[in-house]
Amino acid sequence: MAKEKFITLKSRAVPLPIENIDTDQIIPARFLKATTRDGFGENLFRDWRYNNDNTPKDFVLNDKTYTGQILVAGKNFGCGSSREHAAWAIADYGFKVVISSFFADIFKNNALNNATLPVQVTDTFLKKIFAAIEKDPATEITVDLQNQKVSLEDGSSESFDINAYKKICLTNGYDDIDYLLSLREEIKQFELARA
Repeated sequence: MAKEKFITLKSRAVPLPIENIDTDQIIPARFLKATTRDGFGENLFRDWRYNNDNTPKDFVLNDKTYTGQILVAGKNFGCGSSREHAAWAIADYGFKVVISSFFADIFKNNALNNATLPVQVTDTFLKKIFAAIEKDPATEITVDLQNQKVSLEDGSSESFDINAYKKICLTNGYDDIDYLLSLREEIKQFELARA
């Protein structure tokens, strides 16, 4: 089923300057019983957000100062197990982009498969993003997928890489099946030419 097209996103961001965040911290294993993608957002970073009695902890997702559709995380985000539920939780919470200076490969692919854009920047630019948010939590970040560029309000920017196929899927709102269906006519013509 087609998803929303991703061209450009301008949003405030939620800073999480912690390195080596693994998938069990993103979504603890005890919440992996469901087989649909819905409802995982409420348990995103559950053990960091809530005490055992469900009272909120002092954690960035509980701080109304920080909002937005962009999560900015420390280096090596999504390491650990290969659970796709981590990408489901990020997307279900409402994040459309995660920015970090390094992503675990499996998480990166799972995010892309679930219409969440992982934007990998240099350590230097990541520090600049964190500094901008710390100075002004209302800072907006622009993620331009078409031109593969992430920009801050001060005009500074950096390019990022993305798999060309996944870029086509995101900019058109396709999942893998939608992409194949979009090639129906070309496939038909190919088959007719070979008949």
